[in-house]
Amino acid sequence: MLRCCRAAAAIAAGCAPGSPRGRRGLAMAKSKFEYVRDFEADDTVLPNCWIVVRLDGRNFHRFSEQHEFKKPNDDRALHLMTKCAQTVMQELEDIAIAYGQSDEYSFVFKKKSRWFKRRASKFMTHVVSQFSSSYVFYWKDYFKDQQLLYPPGFDGRIVLYPSNQNLKDYLSWRQADCHINNLYNTVFWMLVQRGGLTPVQAQERLRGTLAGDKNEILFSEFNINYNNEPLMYRKGTVLIWQKINEVITKKIKLPKEEEEKEVEVTRTKTKVVPLHCDIIGDQFWEEYPEILAEDS
Repeated sequence: MLRCCRAAAAIAAGCAPGSPRGRRGLAMAKSKFEYVRDFEADDTVLPNCWIVVRLDGRNFHRFSEQHEFKKPNDDRALHLMTKCAQTVMQELEDIAIAYGQSDEYSFVFKKKSRWFKRRASKFMTHVVSQFSSSYVFYWKDYFKDQQLLYPPGFDGRIVLYPSNQNLKDYLSWRQADCHINNLYNTVFWMLVQRGGLTPVQAQERLRGTLAGDKNEILFSEFNINYNNEPLMYRKGTVLIWQKINEVITKKIKLPKEEEEKEVEVTRTKTKVVPLHCDIIGDQFWEEYPEILAEDS
């Protein structure tokens, strides 16, 4: 395509592309305004580092209120976020793992990825735009009776982690944050919805409390064992690539038979699979060593 454009420019200049005059024509065909490209900053990220793109919902507290999200957790919203993250992984290259909770998702690109020549702006803009457009596109599949009043916004940032341990610690940090926030929100909304407190009173009641205190409030006042809450709420969602066997029905025509016959065929596909599990301990990484493999 580029070659055709250059040839067209040469022809427009009145000369053949291969001739000396044609080469002069190519030089003349360049715009005098091209110098402005020199103002573009080089945003190539360091080599041999894990590239993490984390996006967060913008003003999502207001967005969730205006769209009547259930408190403390709305399964529709959480599943929609995961669907958008799966779409990002399927559409973009070199994402090894993703982790999400609430209104945020982190996408980890392989250490040796050469996608878009490792330009930070490309990583961030592609992830955020793909996620945002997917959120609007798939909204109706999860919020069937709730109209989307306005498009949501997401911001993104990029952080580099040079070692496997750095990356594991980052993901552990996000999962620990998920636990802390969800425990607080679970107690807070129980005090408001079932305890009859105002939001201000509930906030004051929880001021200075530790995790054990919050668990005690849930159990003694509301008969809720926090450890029995869904893993998706307590652990967040991990997205990894897995090989899945799918059984499909195909129509084939057998020899010496006139009509087609339906047969079941098993095929293996690599898909993005959601998991709700602990990633702070070693068990997860021992079970899926390919995520941190040296060729990543």
